[in-house]
Amino acid sequence: QKTYRSPLTRRGELRSGRTRSPLRAMAGSRRALRFVLLLPAILGALLPPAAAGPPKVSLALYYESLCPYCSRFIVTRLAGIFDSGLIHAVDLLLVPYGNAHVHGANNTISCQHGPDECLLNNVEACAIDAWPDLNVHFGFINCVEDLVMNRKREEWESCFQKQGLDPKPVMECYNSDQGHKLSLKYGKQTDALVPPHKYVPWVVVDGQPLYE
Repeated sequence: QKTYRSPLTRRGELRSGRTRSPLRAMAGSRRALRFVLLLPAILGALLPPAAAGPPKVSLALYYESLCPYCSRFIVTRLAGIFDSGLIHAVDLLLVPYGNAHVHGANNTISCQHGPDECLLNNVEACAIDAWPDLNVHFGFINCVEDLVMNRKREEWESCFQKQGLDPKPVMECYNSDQGHKLSLKYGKQTDALVPPHKYVPWVVVDGQPLYE
C-alpha cells in the first residue's frame, strides 16, 4: 500500500505568478476585503421571498489557496452563509486558481505564492471533483484554509480526519495528471471572466462581479 507524504515539504522550481507591486496588491486586496465583508447583506437583499422559491442566487468565488484575504473570506465570511442557512438559496461555485499562469507547451502552472500554493490549489480542485456535494467539499476546503490562515498549512492532511473523509480519492487525484487537468480547467474559467478579475478574492453574483 502506497504511503503518501505531504509534498509541502518539497520545494519545486516554479516561478511565482502575476507580478504586482506590493502597494498595488495591497490596494486590490483591501478593495476586495471591503465588499466581501458585506456579502451576507448583499445576498440577503438579492434572495427572493421565501414563497417565491427558485431560482437561487448564483455565487462564484475565484480565489487562490495561500492568499491571506481569500483564506479570511472563506473562513470568516463564506462559512457564515452555511451557518445562517443562506446556502439553501445560493448556488455556490468555488474556483481555486486565482492569479496563477500557464507556461509553455507542457502547460506548466506557476502560482502567485509559489509551489505550495499550486499544490493546495490542486488539492482543493481535487476535493471539489472527488466530493461533488457542496457541504462536503466546502467543509474540507474551509478546514484547509483555516489552517492556512493560522499559518499551519503543512498540516492540511489532518483535514481528512477532522472532516471524517477518506483521503484516497484526493491523494490519487493530485498525485496524478487529474489534479493538473482540473487546475487547467479552472484556469480557463478564470481567464474567461468578463470583465477580467482584478484581484482575489473575486466574487461574482448572478454573473456580475462585486466591486467596491
